[in-house]
Amino acid sequence: MSASVTPVRHRAAVLGAPIAHSLSPVLHNAGYRAAGLAGWEYGRFEVQEAELADFLAGLDPAAGWAGFSLTMPLKRVVIPLLDEVSETALAVDAVNTLVLAADGRRTGDNTDVPGLVAALRERGVERVPVAAVLGAGATASSALAALAQLCTGEVSVYVRSPERAKEMLALGERLGLVVRAVAWERGAEALAGPLTISTTPVGATDAFAAGVPGAPGALFDVLYHPWPTPLAAACADRGGVVLGGLDLLVHQAVLQFERFTGVAPGPLAAMREAGERALAG
Repeated sequence: MSASVTPVRHRAAVLGAPIAHSLSPVLHNAGYRAAGLAGWEYGRFEVQEAELADFLAGLDPAAGWAGFSLTMPLKRVVIPLLDEVSETALAVDAVNTLVLAADGRRTGDNTDVPGLVAALRERGVERVPVAAVLGAGATASSALAALAQLCTGEVSVYVRSPERAKEMLALGERLGLVVRAVAWERGAEALAGPLTISTTPVGATDAFAAGVPGAPGALFDVLYHPWPTPLAAACADRGGVVLGGLDLLVHQAVLQFERFTGVAPGPLAAMREAGERALAG
């Protein structure tokens, strides 16, 4: 008699391109194990913008799909393919979480914004009078939306492009934030404030490390590899509160876990530990 095998009853995955580097399968599968969710599995699929509509249309209704995590370049192009989009995702024009109902209905959400807020609050950053954002891409938009919940005053956005500056000013107005654009070259001065969120690619802020003040505020650098970045290391050496990309990744993944499985609270500690092990390896 053959050994019994627990069938896969529920599935989720991360979609994007490139996707091989994603830690999401590590985090979510660790969460399933910690929560005792036998029969759940989380994978990854390389999907380009032009392929997304056909990928979603081709899903097998009997395969138990609960939802998808979306990374670049899919966060905006997915919006027209959805039946419902949360206010948070609409505000930043980015969906990173697609929840599939049993009847096939598609709901889009953004867990980056509440993930940023939760990670900062975990480290004691509850409310700040002013703040700064380095960069003006998709993650910077999520940072502004998070600061709409945390910052009571002006947000300075350090950008290279006048066009991106206009986009950030317009988003700030929609969010009810007072936003001012500052030349990128002055980015080191941001670290003197109570909170700076860096949303830039690897190496972009390295030149600012030498200008970190003696008593920096909190820095949330959304990169997680390599870690620490020169900027994060300089702030930590001078006694600043430093958060990294793994903090954001874990907190937003926990929120996705809860939306996909219906189990709350999600197993934050187990998912964080899995991410730390993966990065250490």
